Amino acid sequence: MKIAIIGTRGIPNYHGGFEQFAEYFSVYLAEKGHDVFTYNSMKHPYQENTYKGVHIIHCKDPEDKIGTPGQFIYDLNCILDARKRNFDIILQLGYTSSSIWGQLLPKNALIITNMDGLEWKRSKYAKPVQRFLKFAENLAIKSSDYLISDSIGIQNYLSNEYSVHSKYIAYGANIFDTPDEKVLEQYNVEKHRYNLLIARFEPENNLETILDGVALSEQKDVFLVVGKHDVNKFGAYLKEKYLNSKNIRFIGGIYNLEHLNNLRYYSNLYFHGHSVGGTNPSLLEAMACKTLIVAHDNEFNKAILKTNAFYFKTAHHVKEFLDGTKKSQHEDKALNCLYDVEQLFNWPLINKQYLDFFNECKK
Repeated sequence: MKIAIIGTRGIPNYHGGFEQFAEYFSVYLAEKGHDVFTYNSMKHPYQENTYKGVHIIHCKDPEDKIGTPGQFIYDLNCILDARKRNFDIILQLGYTSSSIWGQLLPKNALIITNMDGLEWKRSKYAKPVQRFLKFAENLAIKSSDYLISDSIGIQNYLSNEYSVHSKYIAYGANIFDTPDEKVLEQYNVEKHRYNLLIARFEPENNLETILDGVALSEQKDVFLVVGKHDVNKFGAYLKEKYLNSKNIRFIGGIYNLEHLNNLRYYSNLYFHGHSVGGTNPSLLEAMACKTLIVAHDNEFNKAILKTNAFYFKTAHHVKEFLDGTKKSQHEDKALNCLYDVEQLFNWPLINKQYLDFFNECKK
């Protein structure tokens, strides 16, 4: 098949979850003998025309000059180029800035869209933006031949809200099996003597609820907060609020995957506060590091973690877990999470499920 992947900044991954998936899946398709094209922003650091057998199409992207509207122009440029290439399948990852161009998608290609999370529910967006995102969601459904949900919760939502079927295919992760305790020295922590939170500084990730619980807790082990706290007002607000909680350390973003995985692996409790969206990549990565997870109590997290984690709704719940829960007492939960990644969320399996679905759609 001749297959295109649109909707990302490009490969190899320098950006996020969809880019990581696009990299793994496109290389997998090329290895299977398919003619694969991914669309890259012209601003992407990788400027070659092929990557491990995958064709790279570089499209103009003015986001650095005009901000968010540039994303819409970049997606338009990708779609206009795709009209010239006679693809069998176009895999569209997300819809936020592409769905308004849905009528321009080539009619001779099957359009398969991964619907991402419930973007319109994110509180970081103003009400008019949330209304637009809900509208864009509807447009994406109408302009797609087939839909993919990376979470049972998203699949249920699409069925209930739009009466449409979507194929459930989760995200993937790689098992972390090369721990190095020396990494901890750079962060001035000791194994199993610190707790960890990794998240973007957005209200729906429940950072404030978690950190309120830390502040209430009688247990004063170091609590590391990993994420870019200096990019928005919410981050500045949280840093100010917990200024007197000396065990809370805001250490900024970490982009060294080996360091992140070691911090996950050696933590006592790993907090996952995400409450909007589908299968969150960072959750699977934590599971792949054999962490003991305390997750926000919602259907998205429970569909992945099942009984292999603890769940919180309030700051008091967080306090109770910090005061009374040790990883050494619950190794079974951490091992079950690791097993599920090996059996259900490994990249070879996820890639095969996508390709099998493509073949099913082409019949």
